[in-house]
Amino acid sequence: MLDRTSDTTLATEQPPADLVSELLMGMRLVGLDYRRIQMTPPFGIGFGEVEGRAQFHFVARGPVFLRSPEGVVHEMNAGDAVLLPRGGRHELSSAPDQPSRDIGGLNAAPLCRSVSAVKDCATETCRSQDALIFSGCMDFDLGSMHMMVGLMPEVLLVGTLLGRYPEILPMLEAMERETREERAGFAGILARLADVVSAFIVRAWVECGCGDSSGWVAALRDPRLGRVIAALHRDPGRNWTVAELAAEMNSSRSVFAERFLEVTGMTPVHYLTELRMRLAAQWIGRDRMPIETAAHRLGYSSQAAFSRAFKRITGHPPGGLKAPLS
Repeated sequence: MLDRTSDTTLATEQPPADLVSELLMGMRLVGLDYRRIQMTPPFGIGFGEVEGRAQFHFVARGPVFLRSPEGVVHEMNAGDAVLLPRGGRHELSSAPDQPSRDIGGLNAAPLCRSVSAVKDCATETCRSQDALIFSGCMDFDLGSMHMMVGLMPEVLLVGTLLGRYPEILPMLEAMERETREERAGFAGILARLADVVSAFIVRAWVECGCGDSSGWVAALRDPRLGRVIAALHRDPGRNWTVAELAAEMNSSRSVFAERFLEVTGMTPVHYLTELRMRLAAQWIGRDRMPIETAAHRLGYSSQAAFSRAFKRITGHPPGGLKAPLS
């Protein structure tokens, strides 16, 4: 297991528990493609073929070395798991300096829907000392709080969480058994466990203060400002006034506006506009929502006014987000 005492990714100061629950209500973490990987050392595998997707890895038998997108090497042993919230090009290998091959170039045999087996072994039957890994490529979205993904560290190691969240350990032990023993239905069970463990990792990061003391994360830690942020995200289409937001904070308009700008670095109006445009980009680009519907839901009286605001914030018109039908 990884060293559980040296946690550099989690802070101790926490946002209010009810706000954490609200932040995570919109979390969408869905596995798209899983692989059970068995490799004889020496080996190196490169990941990151789907840009912008989260990546989960669990080591049932190691050691395995993870080289992060920024080139930092982490040793992982049996029972260790990691989530890379933004994915990115990274490698798993039998030694830190081992050259890698792209995972997409290795033969994969389907086990069940969305789960395949990758074997690259020295013998036909593989050996008990071969590395054994379960990996998942995931669609990761936090709804109106999706900007949190950009604040997350590139690597979230489960070993740093076990002291604070011991309930994760039985799930990791179950994953280790299922990966090694290949019992009936193991592929589907592993896929579901990977989703749950990944969600635990995300929740732990949020509960432990999001690892960042600046910007709107600092606002979340302020109970009064946190209520304002939650209200904006709960109802982004409302025609909010500064007076109404100040009332959420239980302060005067001048004190509220000054405090909001000091902590988040922007005015409440600018923050709300950016929030609306982030949501619109998700709805139009990912969910194929009509532009007119998105504009109406976000409180704009006309599509033209919405399009002007969208281009001002994002630099391009909303029509460019429309995804082609598959």
